[in-house]
Amino acid sequence: MPDRGGGPTGPRMRVGRPSRRVRTLLMTLGVLAVLGMAFTMFAGFWTDWLWYRSVNYSSVFTTTLWTKIGLFFVFGLLMAVAVGLNIWLAHRLRPPLSAMSMEQQNLDRYRMGIAPYKKWLLFGITALVGLIAGASASGQWRTWLMWVNGVPFGEKDPQFKLDVSFYAFDLPWYRFLLGFGFAAAILSVIAAALTHYLYGGLRVTSPGARATAAATGHLSVLIGVFVALKAVAYWLDRYGLAVKSSDFRATDNWTGLRYVDANAYLPAKTILFCIAVICALLFFATLWRRTWQLPVIGFGLMVLSAILIGGLYPAIVQKFQVQPNEQAKEAPYVEKNLEATRKAYGIDGTKVTDYTGTSKTEDKTKLRDDVDSTASIRIMDPNIVSPTFQQLQQIRNYYAFPNNLDVDRYAKGGKDQDTVIGLRELNLAGIPKKNWINNHFRYTHGYGVVAAEGTSADAQGRPNFTESDLPSEGDLGSYEQRVYYGEKTTTYSIVGGPQKEIDYSDDNGEKTTSYKGDSGVNLSNPVNRAAYAVAFGEPQILYSGAIGEGSRVLYNRTPKERVEAVAPWLTIDGDAYPAVVDGRIQWIVDAYTTTNGYPYSSRTTLGDTTADSLTATNDNRAVVAQQNQVNYIRNSVKATVDAYTGKVKLYQWDTKDPVLKTWMKAFPDTVEPKSDISKPLMDHLRYPQDLFKVQRELLTRYHVKDATTFLSGSEVWQVPDDPTNRSGSAVPPYYLSMKMPDQKAQAFSLTTTLTPNGRDNLSAFMAVDAEAGASDYGKIRILKLPTNTTVNGPKQVQSQFNSQEDIAESIRLLRGGDSEVEYGNLLTVPLDGGLLYVEPVYVRGGGLKYPLLRKVLVTYGGQTAFENTLDEALNKIFGAEGATPEPPDDGDTTPPPTSEDPTVKQALEDAQKAFTEGQDALKENDWEAYGRAQKDLEEALQRAEEAQAAADRAGGAGGGESKPSGSPSADPSGSPSPKPSS
Repeated sequence: MPDRGGGPTGPRMRVGRPSRRVRTLLMTLGVLAVLGMAFTMFAGFWTDWLWYRSVNYSSVFTTTLWTKIGLFFVFGLLMAVAVGLNIWLAHRLRPPLSAMSMEQQNLDRYRMGIAPYKKWLLFGITALVGLIAGASASGQWRTWLMWVNGVPFGEKDPQFKLDVSFYAFDLPWYRFLLGFGFAAAILSVIAAALTHYLYGGLRVTSPGARATAAATGHLSVLIGVFVALKAVAYWLDRYGLAVKSSDFRATDNWTGLRYVDANAYLPAKTILFCIAVICALLFFATLWRRTWQLPVIGFGLMVLSAILIGGLYPAIVQKFQVQPNEQAKEAPYVEKNLEATRKAYGIDGTKVTDYTGTSKTEDKTKLRDDVDSTASIRIMDPNIVSPTFQQLQQIRNYYAFPNNLDVDRYAKGGKDQDTVIGLRELNLAGIPKKNWINNHFRYTHGYGVVAAEGTSADAQGRPNFTESDLPSEGDLGSYEQRVYYGEKTTTYSIVGGPQKEIDYSDDNGEKTTSYKGDSGVNLSNPVNRAAYAVAFGEPQILYSGAIGEGSRVLYNRTPKERVEAVAPWLTIDGDAYPAVVDGRIQWIVDAYTTTNGYPYSSRTTLGDTTADSLTATNDNRAVVAQQNQVNYIRNSVKATVDAYTGKVKLYQWDTKDPVLKTWMKAFPDTVEPKSDISKPLMDHLRYPQDLFKVQRELLTRYHVKDATTFLSGSEVWQVPDDPTNRSGSAVPPYYLSMKMPDQKAQAFSLTTTLTPNGRDNLSAFMAVDAEAGASDYGKIRILKLPTNTTVNGPKQVQSQFNSQEDIAESIRLLRGGDSEVEYGNLLTVPLDGGLLYVEPVYVRGGGLKYPLLRKVLVTYGGQTAFENTLDEALNKIFGAEGATPEPPDDGDTTPPPTSEDPTVKQALEDAQKAFTEGQDALKENDWEAYGRAQKDLEEALQRAEEAQAAADRAGGAGGGESKPSGSPSADPSGSPSPKPSS
């Protein structure tokens, strides 16, 4: 070729094009990136499948997966077809020639530019809208399953006489279909209009008609479809009035029809439905008339009607008919709301009894024995003594107890007693050396149960342990003590392979073990190892020599997490608790079925109604799905999680609940019948706290059955703030074995107090029988205090405790040095027409940074006692303190000895010496010497007390117990030492 450029000759340089090697490298990297993304997606799917298969709930995974896939493809395809078909139709109906105008000349450039890519563009647009619609529809898998498997409630709403299942299961699905139809219609109108405009069917500035006849007919039909869907929406809105939210009362998230709904909105919706049908027919008629004049007039009439009939008319009815006589107009609808709400929350059987709040017996000494038969008063607060369990029973730093322990019932001597219980769980923060092997292979589990009597303490104020030490021994007998699944176990462990695990340590050194359960996923398969290496972001899983034949990975290890995963249609209670059942530690988890579609029932937000002073300081106690708004709830499932194998079992508890029956149809063979619950397990099931908290919140308003009283608001109560701390949150309910006035014997109960709205005095005491299997299980009793007298509420009782000079002085002394005072649960017990309040007081002092029971506060009938033990406080309150036999009439006139008796004096000197030695030992951190000093101190105090008592008896002393004066404290803080508790 001749040189035409006049420049230098030679080979031409290829500018900007990479070499073949670079292109190959880039292509390889691209392929690897795509494969990496694909394997990451596969790893998430595969590990989920393996986990569900490992817990024997693979049917939950497959049912959910196939439902999502089905909805994705069906509705994605429908949306893609709807939009694509209308784009294709608009293109097919384009005019053969474009008008000669500047507008069309500008559009010609776009038409020519996309002409070679029309098919790809159509495919891309339809695929995009199909993917978006399919992804949105797949999220409705719960709505679909409830609609297709819905079971009748057997109850009809009072307005339309339809079964409640229509509102709970059918209406949500119809609304989804309607919303999908609106989206498809709107997208189709937009896509068709743009296509018509691009190809000349619609014109903005061109001369002549603004739209061709074909474009007019096409768009009119689409708009007619939209208006027809609006007609369907108006018709469904009629039924939606039965479950719509209303601002009728600020305190009630009201649902159901009110006067204005039944007499204005309901007829308005019917009229608007008819107008919308006529308007839609006018749009369809343009296929023949080819003009928008009548449809536009009809559409304008529909919009005007919606404003006047649907908005203005109801406002006029509310202003001029309802407001001048609201109680009379709304009373019939309020009664429907009262009945529906009480039924939906299971509070319709609540028994409300008037209670005087004042004792009927003048001689209080007769009531002393009644206290023990009325309640087993728990002075070990499970929300306070966790640090005490930790200090005395942690044994090793890599163990820990939950911040809030649990209350359960265990038999001792043939009699059930309230027991505070906790598991010694794994605490990775306390392991000696952190690394990947230690964190995930060596330290894998906790060990043993620690339990203590709820109604007593030892001489130092420590719990009376009924199960303790490592390995744990005591009243619970033999059981599998290893805890691989627990509330504090939040990381994965790899067990069962060549790497041995630390079981526990004793005086003979570390004991090792290897997991023998069948829980978890087997890692011997290289594909599984690779998938988990990606899923956990830990490449060592792929090549570590610590993983071999038999290695299994355990994860999703908290009880609530496991139950929520295998039953995603349940709402999980915030408090899972452990129990020893048939030789195994079982976590017991309460679960709820809910809906927000129960007509006329008021809605509540679970996170708000279940919040209290415990959830404010401990997120682990919060109910799962806190933002869920519901207006129907049932504790329909009791679940267990084995602490060793992680095996999850779901038991049908409420055999009548239609929501549970619906889910059991959707997920067959996942819930076991109630009859499969064994007697040992039944003994530890109880009424759940979160359900009780929801019910007590509703009962602050819905304890009344009269519409007039409800509307007046004169009987509105509130849940009081917890007076024992400064969280400003509601007082939690307390488990307590007690009997209400109409009961013949104590029953394990869940109790709470209620106060008038905005005031601190007591309005009511509420309790529910919490012992599963009992004939009265779930029966709610409310003792209603009179409104014309004032009975002290929890805050006032606490203030009374703090304001008495002698008690305030004792509290000040207990706080001496670096000691801290902590108030335990303020328990309330109905007794002989009055209310007995009991509150344990704990002290953290000196070198002991854990709470010890030091005092017990008791008040009854205006009398208050602050003593070392519960028995002493009760004796003082009821005048039974110091009741000693009459001295023998032997003519002895020797005056009674005083506290200066030489024997008493010597014992007190020995006690003071032992106390001083104990303080010196604390300063030196010599715990052995401190222990000896404490033992000497206890013996000296005991000798002093016995000597004083002997002196009192010899001298015929009466009128109360004479306590050695000046006795030093057994507590390092210098606080008085309690006598052994009952």
